[in-house]
Amino acid sequence: MAVAPLSFTPRNWRPGPAATLLGGLGLALAVALALVGPDRLIAQVEGQRGIIPVATSSDIEVSGIEVNTTGKDGQEARLNGWKEAQKKAWAKAGGPAMGEAQIEAMVTAVVIEREQIGPRRYIATLSVVFDRQRAGQYIGDGTSAKAHSAPLLTIPVLYSGGVGQVYEVQGAWQQAWAQFRGGTSPIDYVRPVGAGGESLLVTAGQPGRRSRAWWHTVLDQFNAADVISPVARLERQWPGGPVRGTFTARYGPDNQLLESFTLTANDSAGLPRMLAEAVVRLDQVYTRALAEGKLKPDPTLRGGLGMDAGLAALIARAQEAERAAAAPTPDASASPSAEPSQAAATTITVQFSSPDAAAVDAALAAVRGAPGVQGAATTSLAMGGTSVMRVTITSDLSALAAALRARGWQVAVGANALSIRR
Repeated sequence: MAVAPLSFTPRNWRPGPAATLLGGLGLALAVALALVGPDRLIAQVEGQRGIIPVATSSDIEVSGIEVNTTGKDGQEARLNGWKEAQKKAWAKAGGPAMGEAQIEAMVTAVVIEREQIGPRRYIATLSVVFDRQRAGQYIGDGTSAKAHSAPLLTIPVLYSGGVGQVYEVQGAWQQAWAQFRGGTSPIDYVRPVGAGGESLLVTAGQPGRRSRAWWHTVLDQFNAADVISPVARLERQWPGGPVRGTFTARYGPDNQLLESFTLTANDSAGLPRMLAEAVVRLDQVYTRALAEGKLKPDPTLRGGLGMDAGLAALIARAQEAERAAAAPTPDASASPSAEPSQAAATTITVQFSSPDAAAVDAALAAVRGAPGVQGAATTSLAMGGTSVMRVTITSDLSALAAALRARGWQVAVGANALSIRR
């Protein structure tokens, strides 16, 4: 018996669930490309999100200097205000009587906290920074005699509008910590830039992790011994109104609480000043905790693996078996020799030119990617000049220098130090 062939026409076809789903996804993708454009579909690590911290030198900074000066025009009034601020800061720091030119020769920077410039008047609150090598013989705060902490990875977490962030965008809390001059503090702050892959590695959820193995990996990337998490939570009473900030000092891989306090800004314009004040108070909290012995590095972070002892023994036994299987069979005629031991890790200093943020990222990536490097982190950043990083290596200095030369860097070798440049 003959069977009639099946006929198919577009008019009697009905799509199934799979076809409907694929069609909907394709339509959504086409609409997104049409509205947003392919150039806007960028990777997560791209974009402006890193803020370079100020130089972490031990220069002497005197803040909160208020001036109110006049002049023939606004520029002259401003210059007169800066000169007056230098003399007031010198007196506030306890310096002896000196001429204006002598004081000015010891000033390295004038930081503007707040200023108003009129046609012939200048009102401002300034900070004056004195060079310690020049001014240290006359003034000082005794920082050289204070106990200093171990390198502490600093994760400034900001909660605003119910959203937590660290380096996802260039936030005000990150900016406040980047502008903080921590050179005179007994706390050794390791402040990531936040650019590139650092924004994916250090997130608002990182302080909530408990895995010692994960923490060991993160701290090793920045050559830090432990972690602190200064948290800021902002609440706006109404649009354009007061901003209430709750600031919490936390430390350690278990995110332990040290202290919490509250500050208020009259409006959004006063937010940067409130955040700067909060950073100073948090530095005082961590300084007190250091004096009380609370900021000692967590011993569980040293090995990097916080696992059961039985599991660690099984892993060690398996690794020993692999080494035994890979070892060559000893020749009976050959004299026995001792097995070479692994080289101990050493810390060196690497100087590199840093004209911009891209140069800093390139130098860190080149050093971290060299064989034998366990970790690298910047200890002093000087944009437009020469910056310094601290590097932990298991190989010798010459091997690291050769690896960097192979990557196109010009390397000069010194005493337990390298100087690299393009």
